[in-house]
Amino acid sequence: MDIELVSATKSFGGWLKRYKHRSQVLNCEMIFAIYLPPAAEANDVPLLWWLSGLTCTDENFMQKAGAHKTAAELGLAMVCPDTSPRAPTCPVSMKATTSVPAPASM
Repeated sequence: MDIELVSATKSFGGWLKRYKHRSQVLNCEMIFAIYLPPAAEANDVPLLWWLSGLTCTDENFMQKAGAHKTAAELGLAMVCPDTSPRAPTCPVSMKATTSVPAPASM
């Protein structure tokens, strides 16, 4: 599997990197982000996998929640995949949707 670096940004002394790869299972391109704290340059660090909900991208938690500061302080690496296939080649049942289902009646 080929993985391509999309972007790399310095954040709180560590690195936020975004990658894309071709998913054989989903038959489309997928993206994930990884935050590597400063401690990762010299040591192995624990890794947290964050799976966001449907319609969330890899950016929701990584960039909007401000998790980098805490991860840098704790020496924690984080991986956040885009959990919603978005390409036209993905089956309709697997694509992200922006519609919200109506709540079930009681």
